[in-house]
Amino acid sequence: MEQLAAPEPEDDAETPVAANGDRIRAVVHNVAFQMAPVIFGCLLLAVWEILVRINHVPPYILPGPLLIAETLYKDFGTLFPSLLITFRITVVAFAMAAIGGLLLGMLFASSRWIERSLFPYAVVLQVTPIVAIAPLIIIWAKDTQLALLICAWLVAFFPVVSNTAVGLNSTDRNLTQLFHLYGASKFQTMWMLKLPASMPYYLAGLRIAGGLALIGAVVAEFVAGTGGTQSGLAYRILEAGYRLQIPRMFAALVLISLTGVLIFAALSLLSRLILRKWHESAAGGH
Repeated sequence: MEQLAAPEPEDDAETPVAANGDRIRAVVHNVAFQMAPVIFGCLLLAVWEILVRINHVPPYILPGPLLIAETLYKDFGTLFPSLLITFRITVVAFAMAAIGGLLLGMLFASSRWIERSLFPYAVVLQVTPIVAIAPLIIIWAKDTQLALLICAWLVAFFPVVSNTAVGLNSTDRNLTQLFHLYGASKFQTMWMLKLPASMPYYLAGLRIAGGLALIGAVVAEFVAGTGGTQSGLAYRILEAGYRLQIPRMFAALVLISLTGVLIFAALSLLSRLILRKWHESAAGGH
């Protein structure tokens, strides 16, 4: 009787060394993927610096990144207080938009008559350029800081209202009927069902509103053109432009951009922390 030969071990069987190598490659790939924006930004800055030096571009036309960084370090004592003023207006306007937008969105979701009556005017405020109405607000408001706050709030308000209303109206109809079947009141349905279901929409609106509040504050400062101790970064940009201090202008722009990125990152982190345990948008990775 012919004996069966024992199966030979496969050459491609995974060994501990191979598994360890796969894990290392996965970690390196993940780190490289996360660092891709930083690497690309560094390459872009390097090319920028090289082109400026090779072509001998004057600093009053286009300064290099190193000169901008040097100016930012040298003038930080002047620029940082202005940054705090702009940031304060942005945060207060954003908080007002977040609270007011949520409340008005709930009001829209509770009554179609109210939504039909008021929503078109919210759209009018959104599509009207803030540059066009900022001079009027500055004239009507008794205080310049109040005018800047109103302008920033107007820009940030609509995304929160719109997203909240859409989220509340997108609640699963079967769940709504189930709550009605069990005798839940409108307040209970809103608090226990519609608000949690609309949270992804609301948080998405907050991420948009955070950047828009900063844009509104900066644009309003440009229109106001106020100097002194209560001047924001927009005035520092205007001041640097009038004096042809282009490196200082770029330094102020860098601070504004970094502030916007930090606001978006903070709101994205907040959204992930709130949604990660129960919503698909934050529960898993790609």
